[in-house]
Amino acid sequence: MKKAAIYAQSYTVSAEKEIQTLIKVLEQHTVEIYIEKEFYDLIRKHGILTKSFTTFSHFKDLSDDFDVLFTIGGDGTILRAVTYVRDLNIPILGINSGRLGFLATVQKKDIEDAINLLVNHEFTLQERTLLQIRTTPKSDEFSELNFALNEVTIARRNTTSMIGVQTYLNNEYLTNYWADGLIIATPTGSTGYSLSCDGPVVLPDSNNFIITPIAPHNLNARPMVIPDNINIQLEVSARENDFLISLDSRIATVPLETKIYIEKAPFTIKTIALHNQSYLKTIRKKLLWGEDIRNDSIS
Repeated sequence: MKKAAIYAQSYTVSAEKEIQTLIKVLEQHTVEIYIEKEFYDLIRKHGILTKSFTTFSHFKDLSDDFDVLFTIGGDGTILRAVTYVRDLNIPILGINSGRLGFLATVQKKDIEDAINLLVNHEFTLQERTLLQIRTTPKSDEFSELNFALNEVTIARRNTTSMIGVQTYLNNEYLTNYWADGLIIATPTGSTGYSLSCDGPVVLPDSNNFIITPIAPHNLNARPMVIPDNINIQLEVSARENDFLISLDSRIATVPLETKIYIEKAPFTIKTIALHNQSYLKTIRKKLLWGEDIRNDSIS
């Protein structure tokens, strides 16, 4: 490992010890360090750093010769970091200073061990599928950042009335979901918003997408798992003149006549799975699966 980038959000300044540990261990391995500029300015202001580092502030400031991008925070921090990585194939490793953390899997106390595993190539790369969106009429909101790692969500705006989301798969009509909205989730996003709306958990390497209605009025409307090579088209009907589209945490308001086309993105995001980590172990721990005294002897 020769070159690493570090990204965090402003509130992560409270993780002072973790930031210092990460930089210290990377320097011990003579790794060239780049830090996202807004975060860098903040931690310099708080006196957390004692020396200067090169910064980056845009996707164009990075390149495919970076060995890793570290994030400090929770899963939301990784979702924002994806907008810097895009199709550069820079692997992401998340240090969890947040709460749940399905993607940010390195705990604070394990930072040094995690870097040692990286240096010794004791890890595997997981390729995570993204969703890509386009609209007609074309929206400037999605001209550059038109992809999502977790989900694309259609939701009502400024009303308590439900909306109708006509859904087509490969141009064939599926149904009209009457609900507060509709989630199209990736396997990565299956443990996010979709899960809270009774969607299934799907393993990260599954070649699927999940369609999950939000508070559906049709009691027979259930989440649906589809192959990820299917093209999805959505048309919304509502009492308001517009509705919301969100790509992970990025939200835009679009007019009612907007048609939405969703498909698999032409690139993937690489996340690092250290050899001492397991997705199934994470599921058991984070979702409390198997929390039954009868299972104690098994785990």
